Amino acid sequence: MSTMNVTINARKLAGTVAAVASKSVAHRLILLAALADGTTDIDCTTTSEDIEATISCVRSLGAIVSRTHLGLRIVGIPATRRRELPRQKAPLDCGESGTTLRFLLPVVSALDEEVELVGHGRLAERPLSPLYEELVRHGAEISAQGTFPLKVSGPICGGTFRLPGNVSSQFVSGLLMAAPLVDGPVKVLVSEPVESFPYITLTIRALAAFGVAVEQSHITIDGSPHLCLDVARSPLASPGAIPVEGDWSNAAFWLAAGALSFDGIEVTGLDSTSTQGDRAVMAALTLFGARVSRTRGTASCRHERLHGIDLDVSDIPDLVPPLAAVAACAEGTTRLRNAGRLRLKESDRLQSVSAAINAVGGMAVVEDDCLVITGRELAGGTVEAANDHRIAMMAAVMACRAQGPLQVRGAQCVAKSYPAFWDDFELLGGSIEKTEE
Repeated sequence: MSTMNVTINARKLAGTVAAVASKSVAHRLILLAALADGTTDIDCTTTSEDIEATISCVRSLGAIVSRTHLGLRIVGIPATRRRELPRQKAPLDCGESGTTLRFLLPVVSALDEEVELVGHGRLAERPLSPLYEELVRHGAEISAQGTFPLKVSGPICGGTFRLPGNVSSQFVSGLLMAAPLVDGPVKVLVSEPVESFPYITLTIRALAAFGVAVEQSHITIDGSPHLCLDVARSPLASPGAIPVEGDWSNAAFWLAAGALSFDGIEVTGLDSTSTQGDRAVMAALTLFGARVSRTRGTASCRHERLHGIDLDVSDIPDLVPPLAAVAACAEGTTRLRNAGRLRLKESDRLQSVSAAINAVGGMAVVEDDCLVITGRELAGGTVEAANDHRIAMMAAVMACRAQGPLQVRGAQCVAKSYPAFWDDFELLGGSIEKTEE
């Protein structure tokens, strides 16, 4: 595959852009629709490499997926076949999507069949523990972590699954979505505090749409507080039709660019009451001093005098790149704390964010699990995207305030979550030149 480099000529962005469909929501709805009885129409008019990976995998499991003018129509795998699916002729290819892998691992562990999972890029390096051990404890046979193919044999039994709260919320979500396939009741205990809890809430809401309730309570075990999630013994049932809401994670880059532009940027198609955790970008930009506003279905941001902030990002790790771009241009010093899990993304995102800022004349250092950024004038330069979509988009935001051209090497990686990113960048007034090598 050829590498695309994008050279951005310094120019502030302004205008209105439509939000793409939420990748986080789409993954959940596609998987649940594939496991539910009946046919589900999913209103999802945009896609990405990660969403396509989940679609490919559920097709391989036996769901029928077709395109419609509104998005997807999915005919679920009949309940009578979930335990004994036809033996797979090919592995389930998760691409580079950590979400796809972590959701599918517990789901296929609930099936009475051997399934192989494969992936690409850094996916084999991204951790599966302690979910891996919990699945094995409940009866799954899984080949060694860290290599592909990952061979999985089930079925797992019901019972209590225990996870620490400082690991990926995707582990919890995967178990919750697998629970309706498991014989016996399923309870998930997560030690508190629970990081990225809004993503678990997304999963609970998605399950509710498919007729499965999750009861939440807080209990104490050996003196330690735990979140207790009890999954109702109900079959998954299609809601008929369901929409995928706009994506706050990707919209955050345009709102961050708006914070650097006097004319501002408006993003349409966003739910201001969404349970997506990255809706917190509005509050974070307000802390920086930017002027934000919301109307029904839209969010906008424009420049005011920006200053450094101190922010705990444990619940919003995906917001670090756009917030770091703003911090690089704000007066004073910004500290983005409790960001250790960024080391395990498509790149070591603590290092790649810091490197991107420094490469264009900014000042950023990593101190343990904290990213410390001192705002200054950005000169321009060359940013290596590190095969990380959010680093490429972050660089595009910084280019709005750079004094000279800024080149993004490996800019094609935005296709992982936002294939039309560079088109929308130009729509908002950006000036780019694309080259391939």
